[in-house]
Amino acid sequence: MQPKNYAYPLQPDWSTADIVAVTTLYQRVEDAYELPQGVASATLLAAYRDFQTVVPQKFEEKQLDKEFETAAGYSIYRTMKRARTEQGQIKMKGQA
Repeated sequence: MQPKNYAYPLQPDWSTADIVAVTTLYQRVEDAYELPQGVASATLLAAYRDFQTVVPQKFEEKQLDKEFETAAGYSIYRTMKRARTEQGQIKMKGQA
């Protein structure tokens, strides 16, 4: 696994708990791409629910997804789409 040379997209007005919730989702999406076994769909969905308490508006969610995909090469949208439709481990292929 190569070192990460990017910063997570975060908002300056978020609390520490908000930042933890959002970065947890980013990390689970990374896991889906980077870990050989992927990540459990239930784990992704739980992280996404927490993320949505911080980022309830779709437009802001899409903006953060775009920033994250630009920085990391991983898509929150595509990962969550798979997590909603598939049970078990979610293993994403390649980078965006």
